[in-house]
Amino acid sequence: MNHSLKVGFCFGITSGVITTLGLLVGLAAGTHSKLVVISGVLVIAIADAFSDGFGIHMSEESENNHTAAEIWTSTGSTCVTKFLCAASFLLPLWLLDLRQAVVASLLWGAVVLTAMSWWLAVEQGKNRWRVIGEHLAVAGAVVAASHLVGLWIGA
Repeated sequence: MNHSLKVGFCFGITSGVITTLGLLVGLAAGTHSKLVVISGVLVIAIADAFSDGFGIHMSEESENNHTAAEIWTSTGSTCVTKFLCAASFLLPLWLLDLRQAVVASLLWGAVVLTAMSWWLAVEQGKNRWRVIGEHLAVAGAVVAASHLVGLWIGA
């Protein structure tokens, strides 16, 4: 995978999982409304995908060592990957009750982050379990903080 695609893919997956899970868990804890959570995930899938894509675009431009094609490849791959990743969390929300959907989403997010972390660790010759643990710990901290904020707002 070339650098530009890899940047967008890795950023889109990471942001897609962590941002969507944080929002999903926080809104579920604060509102207990499946419709609100679905709406939030749809907004993340659309607005944040473009926002992240533009952020990657600006970041790659600021390095001043990429071609326009490379920059647009990173931008596009970020947008598409983030959108698809965030949208994947809609399936459990449509099929399950809210409580079950939150658990299924947490498991799905952990699987996706674990797979990506494993791939990166193998590619870079790093300890797989350390990389996976580090990435899951960061995601867990974001989800826990979002859950607490949701509970606080709901109270």
